[in-house]
Amino acid sequence: MAKYDTKDVRNVAFVGHSDSGKTTLADAILFKAKAVGRMGSVEEGTSVFDYEPEEKERLSSIDLAIASATWQGRELNLFDAPGSADFVGEAICALHAVEAAVVCVNAVQGIKVNTRKMWDQAQKIGVARAVCINKMDLDNADYRKVLDEVRQLFGRSCVPLILPLGQGASFKGVVNVADKADQAPSDLSDLATQALESLYEIDDALMEKYLGGETPGAEEIQKALPKAIRDGRIVPVLCAAPGKDLGVAEVADFVARNFPSPADIPPRKGEDPETKTERTREAKTSEPLSGQVFKSVADPFVHKLSYIRIYSGTLAHDAPLFNQRTGKSARIGGMFKPFGKEQRPCASAIAGDVVCVTKVDELNTCDTVCDPSALIRYAEFAFPTPMVSLAVEPKSKQDLARMSESVQKMDASDRTFTFSRDQATGEMVISGMSTLHLDLILARLKRKFEVQLTTKQPKIALKETILAAAEGHHKHKKQSGGRGQYGEVYLRVRPTTRGEGFKFEDAITQGRIPQQFIPAVEKGVRETCEKGVIAGYPVVDVEVEVYDGSYHEVDSGPESFKLAGSKAFKEAFRAAKPVLLEPIVNIEVAVPTPYMGNITGDLNARRGRIQGMDSQGTLQIIRATIPLKEIMTYSTDLHSVTGGEGSYSIEFSHYEPMPQRLAEEVIARAQVAKEEEE
Repeated sequence: MAKYDTKDVRNVAFVGHSDSGKTTLADAILFKAKAVGRMGSVEEGTSVFDYEPEEKERLSSIDLAIASATWQGRELNLFDAPGSADFVGEAICALHAVEAAVVCVNAVQGIKVNTRKMWDQAQKIGVARAVCINKMDLDNADYRKVLDEVRQLFGRSCVPLILPLGQGASFKGVVNVADKADQAPSDLSDLATQALESLYEIDDALMEKYLGGETPGAEEIQKALPKAIRDGRIVPVLCAAPGKDLGVAEVADFVARNFPSPADIPPRKGEDPETKTERTREAKTSEPLSGQVFKSVADPFVHKLSYIRIYSGTLAHDAPLFNQRTGKSARIGGMFKPFGKEQRPCASAIAGDVVCVTKVDELNTCDTVCDPSALIRYAEFAFPTPMVSLAVEPKSKQDLARMSESVQKMDASDRTFTFSRDQATGEMVISGMSTLHLDLILARLKRKFEVQLTTKQPKIALKETILAAAEGHHKHKKQSGGRGQYGEVYLRVRPTTRGEGFKFEDAITQGRIPQQFIPAVEKGVRETCEKGVIAGYPVVDVEVEVYDGSYHEVDSGPESFKLAGSKAFKEAFRAAKPVLLEPIVNIEVAVPTPYMGNITGDLNARRGRIQGMDSQGTLQIIRATIPLKEIMTYSTDLHSVTGGEGSYSIEFSHYEPMPQRLAEEVIARAQVAKEEEE
């Protein structure tokens, strides 16, 4: 059994924008708590949390990493989440597995785009929050400026409870206002006074005492503070310079004393998978076992690592693990307490614990594990839709043999990465959050699974249709000794309502074409629709009526009428004002107000049609319809225009005719490609 109780556990995620010092702060807490023998360094490649080769090369977090330390009798599980929006899925997984988050802010740079996103995610998921103004020792650090920005964007509930003693080169430590308000620096005395008044407001008894002319003591404040943080009534603002070991102990103290334990939060809600009724589990070892996989890692050596947050009950390393999704139990290959890249064996895990299990290959991210006699299913996490896609092909036969399984493993490890075979174009398409995200996926496929893929922009799934009615005719006649070939077909084509697809009508009278040959005519037309007529794209929304023809008693057969039907259809199609249809998507772009004019102008230039605009906090939301062709590289372009502060999402809307000039270019390229093949 664990050497601690559920009430002693503190699960904390460090989130925020890149370069806000999250990893260094988490490394510093481990060192201060003597969980490691030396202070880890991102720059030197010795961080406990940034251990993957790609992270060491980039000097930046890419994956969610976890390590634990004991501090003041508390078991601190520290989750270090990437600060780049390219890897937001990892941060979302972290926030679903913790009770509290520390949103880190660079003391020089202030609040950046991903700081806001992580704040919003933490608020949406419902975890307690604190803000840490980090790297206070940097030149040009400006505590008041950043604090004002924090309070302006995140609200007046953000209260500076740990104040800095100096800043920049003169930064020498911190003071906790709740404990030692009298030691606050004179230049920040107004902030100390305001903070104390905010603390008195969190509890009726404190406020009553204060209004009565008495000053509540530190012990009284401490008693009320954890609940106020847990309920979101107050968001503590902390500060530190972890690179110089200043403020680290105070931040660790604050987390251990004031952040909620799993036992402090309401029972975890789920549903009975059979009756669909609500079920709850309290964070107690006496409850039935339940937990959720919040992270999976594909590994060619140990198959799969599955990280599980235990919500209730106890999990033993030698007990079968029941997967609610599959309805099957599996034996655990090994159970460990994660510590960066290390996996430290453990015999059991209690409610509130975070553990890693190996060789349970059917476990996927978001899967619920539970007692099979007390079923429960926890909701899946909400991930953003991948917006950037590439078509991929294996470089060699060896790559082809390993590609499918390897890509599937990457897909199971990262819920913001997907792959599929595009039925319309036949291409294998991978999708992710950005070009950088996909580059990382490709690099790991090569490093971990020895699979190399070539990439290109995916084809747009165009379609062909007609705008007018027309007729076509073809007589297939061939005599080359012995039995000949003969079949003659007259048909009409007309457009149907968009989305109705293909219709075939037999209007033959007086046996002009025998009934046994009508299916062959239809087959010839359908196969031509699949291959396309003018540019090689599928034909849609066309009605074909076969109304006349002729046959030969001896020479006619299904193949002759299939060929005659195909060529008659092509003739009619070309005479019926053929057009190319392109996919149109609904796009929603979120940008800070200063960029709105640039973005709307850019969307118009891309043949977009603005449908409406709304405000959402500090962001402007622009809704438009736009051809998919025009936004194949929009992620990179939007990042460039907005300095990384914009985001967007798309969903398919409909097909509509492509402008003639663009269609002619597509048709010309298709014709050249066809001639080269021949």
